[in-house]
Amino acid sequence: MAQDIDYGNLMHEAMRGLIRTVLRDVAENGLPGAHHFFITFDTGHPDAELADWLSDRFPGEMTVVMQHWFDNLEVSEDGFAVTLNFGNQPEPLYIPFDAIKTFVDPSVEFGLRFETSDEDDEDIAVEDSGPVAELIEAPEEPVKSDADIVSLDSFRK
Repeated sequence: MAQDIDYGNLMHEAMRGLIRTVLRDVAENGLPGAHHFFITFDTGHPDAELADWLSDRFPGEMTVVMQHWFDNLEVSEDGFAVTLNFGNQPEPLYIPFDAIKTFVDPSVEFGLRFETSDEDDEDIAVEDSGPVAELIEAPEEPVKSDADIVSLDSFRK
């Protein structure tokens, strides 16, 4: 009975659940305050739906922004549909949650990155070669102060 706990997939499912919850709230109440999202997804995912001209222009991945104008946001268990404006041309998209590569809300310096590691990667010490979810954190900026800096040498005699 030596079964392993699949932490990678459990983490991915939890992070997708977080995105699902956030988007459901936005669908019901709109974006609060300065919140907005940069969502990068795999345009080649078999369940992703986007206009042919968009998939031709972005054959591997694409980043969309949900900020000032979006319409028809509908969130399901497996993904979300939204209409976004591309050069004054509204286009409907369907993005499965498991196609998302990054989800970032720069207004609060929050982000998630979903990665998969290859089984042949020799740098990974852990045998689990499943997905990896990573919280993206913006580096903290040094605290700026208007205080005068006084050298201790000025007090020496």
